[in-house]
Amino acid sequence: MISRRSPGVEAGFTLIELMVTLAIAAILLVVAVPGFLAFQRNSELTSTTNRLVSAIAAVRSEAMKTGMTAMVVPADGADWNNGWLAFIDKDRDQKFTAAGDKVIFAQAPMPTYLTASANGTGASAKPYVMFDASGYPKTKTGGFGNLTITVARSDLTGAAALGDTRSVIISHAGRVRSCRPVSAPDAKCPISTDSSNDSE
Repeated sequence: MISRRSPGVEAGFTLIELMVTLAIAAILLVVAVPGFLAFQRNSELTSTTNRLVSAIAAVRSEAMKTGMTAMVVPADGADWNNGWLAFIDKDRDQKFTAAGDKVIFAQAPMPTYLTASANGTGASAKPYVMFDASGYPKTKTGGFGNLTITVARSDLTGAAALGDTRSVIISHAGRVRSCRPVSAPDAKCPISTDSSNDSE
């Protein structure tokens, strides 16, 4: 026997059911999108800090291995936000020369929601991190060049911004580590992050 569907009965959603579904979807988007955005930006903060630590550690290692000065400088020569270059200063002129120096690592500009600042030699008119053949951070005049480079979320303020800040610290001995400061002038910065690199 052939079954026949009763006339007038159709499967599907009513208008009210569709509106309820759309409303629930909209609420879920409002709740989920900010959390996902924060997660994505914090992940990039961690990745950028890790890459900076790795570049500095690689430069120090190359300086000791080759017996030559090695440096990390902003890619444009002035602003860490525009990326950085790690290189061996083969021509010994204490600056990057494309024709004469060996590039170890090149970092693209950071996203606009991240910002970098520094002290010591990292905040000079032409910022730099420089290691001698013994692996010590030095200034261009021969002194010890310990410094801190701070990477932070520029889209946050106050306590939220501090919570999403990372400091990359280079000691007098050349030890490179990253940490999460607990206050703005936190020089000791005891809370280490996963990107720490205890190279001695």
